[in-house]
Amino acid sequence: MTCPAPPHHIAIVMDGNGRWATRRFLPRVAGHRQGVESLRRCVRACVARGVRVLTVFAFSSENWSRPKDEVSGLMELMALALGREVPRLRDDGVRLYFVGDRAALSDRIASGLAQAEAATAGNDKLLLNVCFNYGGRWDITQAAARLAQKNEPITEASLGRALALAHVPDPDLFIRTGGEQRISNFLLWQSAYSEFVFSDRLWPEFDEAALDDAIDAFHKRERRFGQTSAQVAGADGLTTA
Repeated sequence: MTCPAPPHHIAIVMDGNGRWATRRFLPRVAGHRQGVESLRRCVRACVARGVRVLTVFAFSSENWSRPKDEVSGLMELMALALGREVPRLRDDGVRLYFVGDRAALSDRIASGLAQAEAATAGNDKLLLNVCFNYGGRWDITQAAARLAQKNEPITEASLGRALALAHVPDPDLFIRTGGEQRISNFLLWQSAYSEFVFSDRLWPEFDEAALDDAIDAFHKRERRFGQTSAQVAGADGLTTA
Protein backbone atom coordinates (compact mmCIF):
# COMPACT_ATOMS: atom_id res chain seq x y z
CA MET A 1 0.00 0.00 0.00
CA THR A 2 1.32 3.45 -0.91
CA CYS A 3 2.12 5.62 2.08
CA PRO A 4 0.43 9.06 2.06
CA ALA A 5 2.65 12.00 1.30
CA PRO A 6 3.96 13.84 4.38
CA PRO A 7 2.78 17.38 5.11
CA HIS A 8 4.72 19.78 2.91
CA HIS A 9 5.06 22.36 5.70
CA ILE A 10 5.00 21.69 9.45
CA ALA A 11 4.96 24.49 12.04
CA ILE A 12 5.77 23.86 15.71
CA VAL A 13 5.36 25.87 18.91
CA MET A 14 8.17 24.32 20.96
CA ASP A 15 6.59 24.70 24.37
CA GLY A 16 7.57 23.18 27.70
CA ASN A 17 11.33 23.69 28.00
CA GLY A 18 11.10 25.63 31.25
CA ARG A 19 8.66 23.20 32.83
CA TRP A 20 10.85 20.25 31.80
CA ALA A 21 13.77 21.84 33.67
CA THR A 22 11.72 22.88 36.71
CA ARG A 23 10.43 19.34 37.21
CA ARG A 24 14.05 18.22 37.37
CA PHE A 25 15.08 21.03 39.75
CA LEU A 26 17.24 22.57 37.05
CA PRO A 27 17.45 26.20 35.90
CA ARG A 28 15.01 26.99 33.11
CA VAL A 29 17.81 27.63 30.64
CA ALA A 30 18.80 23.96 31.01
CA GLY A 31 15.43 23.10 29.51
CA HIS A 32 16.09 25.40 26.58
CA ARG A 33 19.43 23.67 26.01
CA GLN A 34 17.65 20.33 25.96
CA GLY A 35 15.13 21.88 23.57
CA VAL A 36 17.93 22.48 21.07
CA GLU A 37 18.66 18.74 21.16
CA SER A 38 15.01 18.01 20.49
CA LEU A 39 14.98 20.44 17.56
CA ARG A 40 18.02 18.74 16.05
CA ARG A 41 16.22 15.40 16.35
CA CYS A 42 13.05 16.82 14.78
CA VAL A 43 14.92 18.41 11.88
CA ARG A 44 16.57 15.13 10.97
CA ALA A 45 13.25 13.29 11.28
CA CYS A 46 11.59 15.79 8.94
CA VAL A 47 14.36 15.34 6.37
CA ALA A 48 14.01 11.55 6.60
CA ARG A 49 10.23 11.74 6.14
CA GLY A 50 10.30 14.08 3.17
CA VAL A 51 8.90 17.19 4.85
CA ARG A 52 10.03 20.19 2.81
CA VAL A 53 9.48 23.10 5.23
CA LEU A 54 9.72 23.22 9.04
CA THR A 55 8.89 26.44 10.88
CA VAL A 56 9.57 26.68 14.62
CA PHE A 57 8.76 29.32 17.23
CA ALA A 58 12.07 29.90 19.02
CA PHE A 59 11.57 33.30 20.69
CA SER A 60 8.41 35.39 20.60
CA SER A 61 8.16 39.16 20.72
CA GLU A 62 6.44 38.69 24.11
CA ASN A 63 9.33 36.65 25.55
CA TRP A 64 11.28 39.83 26.31
CA SER A 65 9.04 40.18 29.39
CA ARG A 66 10.49 37.02 30.94
CA PRO A 67 13.07 37.28 33.75
CA LYS A 68 16.23 39.02 32.55
CA ASP A 69 18.48 36.08 33.37
CA GLU A 70 16.32 33.75 31.26
CA VAL A 71 16.27 36.17 28.32
CA SER A 72 20.05 36.67 28.47
CA GLY A 73 20.46 32.90 28.72
CA LEU A 74 18.31 32.39 25.64
CA MET A 75 20.36 34.94 23.70
CA GLU A 76 23.57 33.26 24.72
CA LEU A 77 22.13 29.88 23.81
CA MET A 78 21.21 31.17 20.36
CA ALA A 79 24.74 32.45 19.83
CA LEU A 80 26.23 29.12 20.91
CA ALA A 81 23.74 27.10 18.86
CA LEU A 82 24.57 29.06 15.72
CA GLY A 83 28.24 28.18 16.07
CA ARG A 84 27.57 24.52 16.82
CA GLU A 85 24.52 23.67 14.73
CA VAL A 86 25.05 25.58 11.47
CA PRO A 87 27.88 23.30 10.20
CA ARG A 88 25.72 20.24 10.93
CA LEU A 89 22.69 21.72 9.21
CA ARG A 90 24.80 22.70 6.22
CA ASP A 91 26.15 19.16 5.92
CA ASP A 92 22.64 17.71 6.28
CA GLY A 93 21.30 19.81 3.39
CA VAL A 94 19.15 22.08 5.58
CA ARG A 95 18.66 25.73 4.65
CA LEU A 96 18.20 28.17 7.53
CA TYR A 97 15.91 31.19 7.31
CA PHE A 98 15.30 33.46 10.30
CA VAL A 99 11.97 35.23 10.59
CA GLY A 100 11.30 38.13 12.93
CA ASP A 101 12.21 41.67 13.91
CA ARG A 102 15.99 41.90 14.06
CA ALA A 103 16.07 45.55 15.14
CA ALA A 104 15.96 44.65 18.84
CA LEU A 105 18.71 42.02 18.59
CA SER A 106 22.35 42.61 19.44
CA ASP A 107 24.81 43.06 16.60
CA ARG A 108 26.37 39.72 17.59
CA ILE A 109 23.10 37.83 17.24
CA ALA A 110 21.93 39.66 14.10
CA SER A 111 25.28 39.04 12.42
CA GLY A 112 25.17 35.37 13.41
CA LEU A 113 21.71 34.95 11.87
CA ALA A 114 22.82 36.51 8.60
CA GLN A 115 25.96 34.36 8.46
CA ALA A 116 23.95 31.21 9.14
CA GLU A 117 21.55 32.03 6.31
CA ALA A 118 24.43 32.68 3.93
CA ALA A 119 26.25 29.47 4.92
CA THR A 120 23.21 27.27 4.19
CA ALA A 121 21.72 29.20 1.25
CA GLY A 122 22.54 26.47 -1.28
CA ASN A 123 20.78 23.65 0.56
CA ASP A 124 17.44 22.23 -0.54
CA LYS A 125 16.55 19.13 1.49
CA LEU A 126 14.62 21.09 4.11
CA LEU A 127 13.92 24.77 4.67
CA LEU A 128 14.06 25.49 8.40
CA ASN A 129 12.36 28.76 9.32
CA VAL A 130 13.35 29.83 12.83
CA CYS A 131 10.97 32.48 14.15
CA PHE A 132 13.08 34.58 16.51
CA ASN A 133 11.69 37.78 18.03
CA TYR A 134 8.57 37.05 16.03
CA GLY A 135 4.88 37.62 16.64
CA GLY A 136 1.90 37.10 14.36
CA ARG A 137 0.51 40.56 15.07
CA TRP A 138 3.92 42.10 14.36
CA ASP A 139 4.03 40.19 11.08
CA ILE A 140 0.65 41.46 9.90
CA THR A 141 1.42 45.00 11.09
CA GLN A 142 4.80 45.18 9.36
CA ALA A 143 3.27 43.82 6.16
CA ALA A 144 0.55 46.47 6.18
CA ALA A 145 3.12 49.18 6.95
CA ARG A 146 5.29 48.07 4.01
CA LEU A 147 2.34 48.28 1.65
CA ALA A 148 1.31 51.69 2.99
CA GLN A 149 4.87 52.98 2.59
CA LYS A 150 4.77 51.93 -1.07
CA ASN A 151 1.26 53.36 -1.42
CA GLU A 152 0.02 49.93 -2.50
CA PRO A 153 -3.58 48.89 -1.85
CA ILE A 154 -3.98 46.49 1.05
CA THR A 155 -5.72 43.37 -0.23
CA GLU A 156 -5.62 39.77 0.91
CA ALA A 157 -3.20 38.93 -1.90
CA SER A 158 -0.89 41.92 -1.41
CA LEU A 159 -0.78 41.49 2.36
CA GLY A 160 0.05 37.81 1.94
CA ARG A 161 2.98 38.70 -0.30
CA ALA A 162 4.32 41.18 2.25
CA LEU A 163 4.31 38.81 5.22
CA ALA A 164 7.56 37.53 6.67
CA LEU A 165 6.85 33.95 5.53
CA ALA A 166 5.76 34.79 1.99
CA HIS A 167 8.63 32.65 0.69
CA VAL A 168 6.87 29.41 1.71
CA PRO A 169 3.33 28.01 1.44
CA ASP A 170 1.15 28.14 4.55
CA PRO A 171 1.70 25.31 7.06
CA ASP A 172 -0.32 22.17 6.53
CA LEU A 173 0.24 20.88 10.06
CA PHE A 174 0.55 23.06 13.18
CA ILE A 175 1.90 21.30 16.29
CA ARG A 176 2.08 22.68 19.80
CA THR A 177 3.80 20.71 22.54
CA GLY A 178 3.52 21.14 26.30
CA GLY A 179 -0.19 20.45 26.74
CA GLU A 180 -1.39 23.99 26.05
CA GLN A 181 -4.09 24.49 23.43
CA ARG A 182 -3.53 27.96 22.03
CA ILE A 183 -1.40 29.42 19.24
CA SER A 184 0.18 32.26 21.28
CA ASN A 185 0.50 34.83 18.49
CA PHE A 186 2.26 32.41 16.13
CA LEU A 187 1.50 32.46 12.39
CA LEU A 188 -1.91 34.10 12.89
CA TRP A 189 -2.43 34.68 9.17
CA GLN A 190 -0.64 31.63 7.82
CA SER A 191 -2.41 29.06 10.02
CA ALA A 192 -5.91 29.92 8.77
CA TYR A 193 -6.36 26.44 7.25
CA SER A 194 -3.71 24.47 9.11
CA GLU A 195 -4.57 21.23 10.87
CA PHE A 196 -3.80 21.54 14.59
CA VAL A 197 -2.29 18.85 16.81
CA PHE A 198 -1.72 19.56 20.51
CA SER A 199 0.73 17.24 22.24
CA ASP A 200 0.97 16.76 26.00
CA ARG A 201 4.68 16.07 25.68
CA LEU A 202 7.02 18.82 26.76
CA TRP A 203 9.25 19.93 23.91
CA PRO A 204 12.44 18.22 25.21
CA GLU A 205 10.45 14.96 25.24
CA PHE A 206 9.11 15.34 21.69
CA ASP A 207 10.74 12.61 19.60
CA GLU A 208 10.37 10.88 16.24
CA ALA A 209 7.46 8.77 17.48
CA ALA A 210 5.59 11.89 18.63
CA LEU A 211 6.21 13.51 15.25
CA ASP A 212 4.87 10.42 13.50
CA ASP A 213 1.78 10.48 15.72
CA ALA A 214 1.12 14.09 14.69
CA ILE A 215 1.60 13.26 11.02
CA ASP A 216 -0.72 10.26 11.35
CA ALA A 217 -3.36 12.51 12.91
CA PHE A 218 -2.92 14.92 10.00
CA HIS A 219 -3.51 12.16 7.48
CA LYS A 220 -6.81 11.29 9.16
CA ARG A 221 -8.19 14.81 8.70
CA GLU A 222 -10.36 15.88 5.78
CA ARG A 223 -9.09 19.22 4.48
CA ARG A 224 -12.03 20.97 2.84
CA PHE A 225 -10.86 24.60 2.55
CA GLY A 226 -14.47 25.82 2.63
CA GLN A 227 -15.83 23.08 0.38
CA THR A 228 -18.15 20.22 1.26
CA SER A 229 -16.98 16.65 1.72
CA ALA A 230 -18.65 15.74 -1.57
CA GLN A 231 -16.73 18.44 -3.40
CA VAL A 232 -13.44 17.29 -1.90
CA ALA A 233 -14.23 13.78 -3.06
CA GLY A 234 -15.01 15.13 -6.54
CA ALA A 235 -18.64 13.95 -6.43
CA ASP A 236 -20.27 17.10 -7.78
CA GLY A 237 -17.41 18.88 -9.51
CA LEU A 238 -18.31 22.27 -8.06
CA THR A 239 -15.73 24.92 -7.26
CA THR A 240 -15.14 26.41 -3.86
CA ALA A 241 -17.84 28.80 -2.68
